[in-house]
Amino acid sequence: MDRLEAMSILVASAEAGSFSAAGRQLGVPLPTVSRKVAELEAHLNTRLLVRSTRKLSLTQAGLAYIAACKRILEQVDEAESQASGEYTVPRGILTMTAPIVFGRLHVIPVVNEFLASFAQISVQLMLSDHTVNIVDEHIDLAVRIGMLPDSTLIATKVGEIRPVVCGSPEYFAAHGVPKTPGDLADHMCVTYTALASGMTWIFNPRGKAPKSVRPYCRLKINTAEAAIDAAIASVGVTNVLSYQVARAVAAGKLKLILEDYEPDPIPVHLVHTGQAILPLKLRRFMEFAASRLRKSLAADLAKVSAPKSGPKPKK
Repeated sequence: MDRLEAMSILVASAEAGSFSAAGRQLGVPLPTVSRKVAELEAHLNTRLLVRSTRKLSLTQAGLAYIAACKRILEQVDEAESQASGEYTVPRGILTMTAPIVFGRLHVIPVVNEFLASFAQISVQLMLSDHTVNIVDEHIDLAVRIGMLPDSTLIATKVGEIRPVVCGSPEYFAAHGVPKTPGDLADHMCVTYTALASGMTWIFNPRGKAPKSVRPYCRLKINTAEAAIDAAIASVGVTNVLSYQVARAVAAGKLKLILEDYEPDPIPVHLVHTGQAILPLKLRRFMEFAASRLRKSLAADLAKVSAPKSGPKPKK
């Protein structure tokens, strides 16, 4: 027995006042209407309707059950409308996750602009520096910084960032500028402990094998923003990611060093589970966000990539 169908027929019969009227309304033969209601009563082991030659009336159990049926059928209709609507009209709740600083600097501005353009979509954004399992947590989209492991997830690259070492101009004026990673042993350092490399700073001299350095750090901090603030305050040299210091470098508050020893750039991706048919809310955000993130990440790289000095053009 299809209980939802039987509930619909029961409600229609009660509201129409007769099986024949319900059958005409639903386009269902009279015997089928009567049989479906009888099957439902047999399933519940109780009488729901009192049948007479003139009209149907509800028993006490029928009154309560009809009210419940109406709530259930309304909820089913609403759920189906919402689910199907996500594939025809961009609407619903879009759940996302991104690293904290990257989310604040790059994702939230895009989300704000997106919400202004798509009035029927809401966004639930979780900022965390821990990798969230988007399948287990039922998350639509994630921003991933770093090389991606092999998986069934679908990734769209939106740019790159650089691991950089920097300090304040005042610090370098007082203590000198390290020329090689080994020179860091003679300097005060600030470590951002949540970076993937942790307490070890990785360098990749051009044309040579990667080299790891474990500098003496008088200050260890678990957020990039705090490490950057300490570097700006001339506490020491720090090792962070280019997008985290782009504005401070552009403002002259920090200066990059050891650029010839930087590791390879780190990719940034938008990642989702790759459903057979993507909901429109996700498709629209991917289309909307990818180009904007590429532009903002390229702008950040431009801020930390000082023009190389060369010979002056001849007049």
